Amino acid sequence: MKLGQWIGLLAFIASCYILWQIRQALLLLFTAVVLATALNRLARYLQKFRLKRSIAVLLSISFLVLIFVGLFLIIVPPFTQQFQQLTQRVPQGIERLNEWIDQIEARFSGQFGQRLPNLDVNDIMQQLQPLFNQLVGGAGAFVGNTLGVILSFLLVIVLTLMTLAEPLSYRKAFIQLFPSFYRRRVDGILDECEIALGRWVIGALISMSVIAFLSLIGLSVLQVPLPLAHAVVAGFLNLIPNIGPTLSVIPPMTIALLDSPLQSGFVLILYFLIQQFESNVLTPYVMAQQVSLLPAVTLIAQVFFATFFGFLGLLLALPLTVVAQVWIREVLIKDILNQWDTNPRNLAAIDSAIHEEYEAIGVTHSKPESKPEHKPEIPNNTEIDDPENS
Repeated sequence: MKLGQWIGLLAFIASCYILWQIRQALLLLFTAVVLATALNRLARYLQKFRLKRSIAVLLSISFLVLIFVGLFLIIVPPFTQQFQQLTQRVPQGIERLNEWIDQIEARFSGQFGQRLPNLDVNDIMQQLQPLFNQLVGGAGAFVGNTLGVILSFLLVIVLTLMTLAEPLSYRKAFIQLFPSFYRRRVDGILDECEIALGRWVIGALISMSVIAFLSLIGLSVLQVPLPLAHAVVAGFLNLIPNIGPTLSVIPPMTIALLDSPLQSGFVLILYFLIQQFESNVLTPYVMAQQVSLLPAVTLIAQVFFATFFGFLGLLLALPLTVVAQVWIREVLIKDILNQWDTNPRNLAAIDSAIHEEYEAIGVTHSKPESKPEHKPEIPNNTEIDDPENS
């Protein structure tokens, strides 16, 4: 290779290395872009009511702030109170378990070779003391991680507001990174990405609302404490397909277990039925109307982004896959593969080369018969242009 080609290759490798090192910052930027896209669609909808752009954007931002504040008030204080009650009621649960063991032993006395051991609360607390010490020792790391999450959240909010204030300026700056002959095409691809992201946001909101509503009704019927908080958590975790529903069942089952193991089993059955409805009815219908993603592609994308980008990659797996699908379809398939040279002469040469390779390894390969080309008669002393150059 020439010197310029070597310099280009080294610059490409250095760019890939830098992008890999700042991958978490790029994910936060993508999160801000997704939020800005959703708020921009809401602002455009509000502008239909003859509102100014600034007022529509302000209302959209206020709506986002109200959602975050409402989620915090619904989820955090009740769960904190329930956690305190959980730490107080665990010894009571152990004592109740000891009573059940005594009742079973009294009913089936003489059938056991030895007495069933009772659980001593003090012994259990002594055995759990090393675990508590580890938790206290890792409190500093937990506080540090929490502070990092808060700073990342604030960064996403600031980037969202900045992007939402002047979306066209940032869009033009991104388009300038491409060659001049391809910039109009990139602008069209960005339009497709915006439409796809907007459809995904609508589909996700519909699925979250339905799951939260069904969970609220079911938990209220089962008389599980904090049904609204559990329903909101179930709806939010529905953003993570396949994994989120499994995580959402843990809090209500834990709290229901304090009252009755049977009630905890009913909660498990309820969430299983809701998950079956969501995976077999709701998601295929809603997402088919909004975005077309195959289930296997969704699962592979989750594994890929979670492996390389952690929990944030898992949370953003679907929108990242939606955007990647648009770019692959428009750039790789339409602009490259579909524009591949399909000249019959070149195809015949390729087929002849394949035939020679098969003969070299002793495999029979039937070469397709080429149809004779119809060449119109050309009068003498008549010049025509080469069709390839016309």
